[in-house]
Amino acid sequence: MIVKQIWTANPYRNFNYLIACSETGEALAIDPLDSDKCLQAAKEEGWDITQILNTHEHFDHIGGNEAVVAATGAKVLAHAKAKDHIPGMFRGLIAGDIIKVGKTIELEALDTPGHTMRHICLCAHADQPALFSGDTLFNAGAGNCHNGGSAPALYNTFTQQLNALPANTRIYPGHDYIENNLRFTLDREPDNEAAESLLQQVSGQDLNAPLVTTLAQEREVNTFFRLNQASVIAHLRRAFPELPEDPDEETVFVKLRSLRNSW
Repeated sequence: MIVKQIWTANPYRNFNYLIACSETGEALAIDPLDSDKCLQAAKEEGWDITQILNTHEHFDHIGGNEAVVAATGAKVLAHAKAKDHIPGMFRGLIAGDIIKVGKTIELEALDTPGHTMRHICLCAHADQPALFSGDTLFNAGAGNCHNGGSAPALYNTFTQQLNALPANTRIYPGHDYIENNLRFTLDREPDNEAAESLLQQVSGQDLNAPLVTTLAQEREVNTFFRLNQASVIAHLRRAFPELPEDPDEETVFVKLRSLRNSW
């Protein structure tokens, strides 16, 4: 499986992706907002974009569909419940569906509500597992729930699905927010040495060749995976004095997401 991560350099800080079969040159485009960059990248590699996967229905993820379809004839795939929200959708996906790309690639659709209730992540079960996480999981962070989402649903997605993936799963998110997310982790957990070290590593990085974290790293630096850490809870109770000394993990997650909204 060949993964090409495309930095759009737009104000929303989007990443787009091409996933290509090494044998056939067929490619899947994920959230190709910057259609020009995605089409040019495919042309340079000699790939044929045959499918588009939209992780969810927000414009900054579907806005390039029309141009890519016009140029390639690619079929649009998305969550089965998004058919009234994504024009021209060809295939609706449910949890467990498999997307094949060429002869060598199979990607599993995960139904991952939270950022929206019509969100799909793609999981590659390969020698090097990978998760294309859209706006559900960011490097060192979690998606917001402002526009049709649910923080409790996002909590369930994190704890029941994402945290169950192999530790060496590489994380490919829909946006670059890693520096700000690490600063939020350190604001919540000032003694997190792994987050401090990673922040120094990625500060000012070249986003045309960004660091790709693994789930193992996320468990160390992403506060939304660190819900039972004493330091996280202690600092959270300063912001929310009404919390008990031993709050349940869902409450911690929801309160952290609330703080991140205005941080």
